[in-house]
Amino acid sequence: MRDPYLLAAGLLTGLAIPASALPHLSIVLPESSRFLWDLKQGSQTIVSTKIIKSVDLSLPELSGQAFQPLKSSQPIVSEKNVSSVPEFSSQGLAAPTESLINASAQATSLLLTSGNQLYYQRLAALKTGQIYTRVDSDNLQSLWESIKKRQLTYDDWKSLLALEARAMAQGQGANHLSILVGDSLSMWFPREKLPAGKLWLNQGISGDTSSGVLKRLGAFSATRPDVIYIMAGINDLRKGATDETILRNYRRIVRRLRQAHPQAQIIVQSILPTRLPKISNSRIRHINIQLTVIAKQEGANYLNIYSWFTDMEGNLRPELTTDGLHLSQEGYDVWRTALQQIEYKLTQREN
Repeated sequence: MRDPYLLAAGLLTGLAIPASALPHLSIVLPESSRFLWDLKQGSQTIVSTKIIKSVDLSLPELSGQAFQPLKSSQPIVSEKNVSSVPEFSSQGLAAPTESLINASAQATSLLLTSGNQLYYQRLAALKTGQIYTRVDSDNLQSLWESIKKRQLTYDDWKSLLALEARAMAQGQGANHLSILVGDSLSMWFPREKLPAGKLWLNQGISGDTSSGVLKRLGAFSATRPDVIYIMAGINDLRKGATDETILRNYRRIVRRLRQAHPQAQIIVQSILPTRLPKISNSRIRHINIQLTVIAKQEGANYLNIYSWFTDMEGNLRPELTTDGLHLSQEGYDVWRTALQQIEYKLTQREN
């Protein structure tokens, strides 16, 4: 893979994504902004030409005080901190309606059947000097088929994501940017379902853990994101990591992102439920409660969408998953609804 990487890297030099290609949004909030998002019922409004339940989120007044990092000796999460998590029951986003969940996306993309296929599509897009989230599906179809393929490794994916981040840093211009950081749930987020009106950089890798995410944050440190969405931890649970390890890594992830991107809104997303017998959803809920505390302590935001994905038994809803863990197209429609409302709310806050 050395030659394809060198070719892609060479083509990235001088890459520019025209600012005229995207609407210009202003969504950066003050650095000291901190609040918790819990998704609730609200009134209706029109967002991105779709009628969805709107953001019912009254943002608290900002304190104006500079963020003070915690001392390294402080416990990850104490029982006292957990019990003092504020309840923002009146500040939330509205759950997606069934009609929205079942509606098919207006934009269609090439059916992907494997991680290898997704990888080579993205590499093919880089060879054209673009990010795959901005390339027409028909062009990707012919490009990826022309590349010699082989079995991929974790390092291959890390290199590809670093190249995409470099391309974005060079070509972002005045456009606004959101970044998805995480594992396969983020990696497989359909590009046509990402909220329109800005650039998106996907930094998800299949099978990655919170530790792996922590180690590769530097890959996109040169970008200028307005929002960074984090979701990781499910693979930690599959591999036997302790709650303490997951929470410690999350705290370090948020701190490093805060240091590298002081103007960005960092959003810790709740870990989603599963239908896997070996992973306890009650344990996931417990971790999510502590993630709210970490987000608050570290000057980040918390986005709670866990309940959107659960059935009556508290498991991942069967229609929202393909295998009990990964999301179906309907599952990504649910997630998309949350991102649309967050992006819309941030834009309205700035305006």
